[in-house]
Amino acid sequence: MVREFIVEADGGSRGNPGPAGYGSVVLDGATGEPLVEAAEYIGVATNNVAEYRGLIAGLKAAYALDPTATVRVRMDSKLVVEQMSGRWKIKHPDMKPLAAEALRVFAPGQVTYEWIPRDRNKHADRLANEAMDAGKRGEQWSPAASTADLDTRATRRGTGAAASAAVPEPSGPPGDATAGAARARAALAGARGETGYGREAGGAGAPAAAAAPTSADAPASANAAAAAAAAASASVAKRIASSADVRAAKNVASVAPDLGTPATFVLLRHGETPLTPQKRFSGSGGSDPSLSDVGRHQAERVAAALALRGTIQEVVSSPLARCRETAQIVAARLGLGVTVEEGLRETDFGAWEGLTFGEVRERYPDDMNAWLASPDAEPTGGGESFGAVARRVAATRDRLTEAHRGRTVLLVSHVTPIKTLVRLALGAPPESLFRMELSAASLTALAYYADGNATLRLLNDTSHLR
Repeated sequence: MVREFIVEADGGSRGNPGPAGYGSVVLDGATGEPLVEAAEYIGVATNNVAEYRGLIAGLKAAYALDPTATVRVRMDSKLVVEQMSGRWKIKHPDMKPLAAEALRVFAPGQVTYEWIPRDRNKHADRLANEAMDAGKRGEQWSPAASTADLDTRATRRGTGAAASAAVPEPSGPPGDATAGAARARAALAGARGETGYGREAGGAGAPAAAAAPTSADAPASANAAAAAAAAASASVAKRIASSADVRAAKNVASVAPDLGTPATFVLLRHGETPLTPQKRFSGSGGSDPSLSDVGRHQAERVAAALALRGTIQEVVSSPLARCRETAQIVAARLGLGVTVEEGLRETDFGAWEGLTFGEVRERYPDDMNAWLASPDAEPTGGGESFGAVARRVAATRDRLTEAHRGRTVLLVSHVTPIKTLVRLALGAPPESLFRMELSAASLTALAYYADGNATLRLLNDTSHLR
């Protein structure tokens, strides 16, 4: 008999784009009992990206439990449901690779989609919010801390597939719960990229959930139950291996996405200005200084180094004078023009412009403390918060990535935008901005792939440029 799962998934973004997370739960189709929970903080993203990530995590967790099962996906996102059902066209470039990844998890025909009201998706919604709350604390979501099932179990009994039918309590042997927990841990690891689905060392094979918990996780009897469940899963995988249809389905599920050539951004901080050695706040609301003689020399040395590499195809600059001057020096050496991008400008530091850190601490101690404690705090006098900068930079990144897919582009910018791009690529919390140092005329490279992931390379020693 073919098993049925229900996947409920959701995602959210506090800012859209802003700090985002997803949640998903796999339910037994017959009893409604939760089998696997998945949740994760994913950094700055849009609501739709987070919703798709939740869908993918739920599907992968279900696949880990039983790759032959049928799956009913229930979400309160009309967009995702209609797009995955094939009734709406997927136009946004960020959604296309995510939808393709979701389609690859199960074979065609095994998954159906249903829209449900938000108040019937409370379990996944709570998981997504728990993940975002954990991310705000600089932590990873833990299933041990989840209260989603407690809050939604009673609601689900009254609003399941048959609204009037009560969902019975689980009636299996005591070991079933721990075995399910073992599968949940394996599925959660895979949803975060730690485990492959539909793959093993030699290719597509047994589900990733075939790992039993250690003695630290459960009593010996529960371990035995989990091991039995794992063995049963492996046995199922062997039995279905003889089916041509299933072999084809496994091949579909295990094909890696064609990520193509990335958009590669070589991030160049402008050369020194007279304010740089004095370590004064110099943002987009200040005097807009030009390069010093040292800064021009740095730009010329960078230009020579990039000319030798011969990889830069376009030059894009912040509108501020120090960046445009740096960009012009490099572009002239490379035989390229310069495009100005407003989104690459530095933070507006308000009344702090031109002051040192110590001077700001002395004049505006409360504002400085608040700024150091929260990315939403603004510098004195209506400056720009780091949270606002992150949203601006993320939108600029997405726009430039789409416009320059497959090309290598030099982006000439400032300390905060470059650090923010690095932070977002690493999924690091906002406070990590205070733990990075970015020298004048330093280079940092980020490559953005079609699946939304990025790779990072640092070259931050500019002593040879003096």
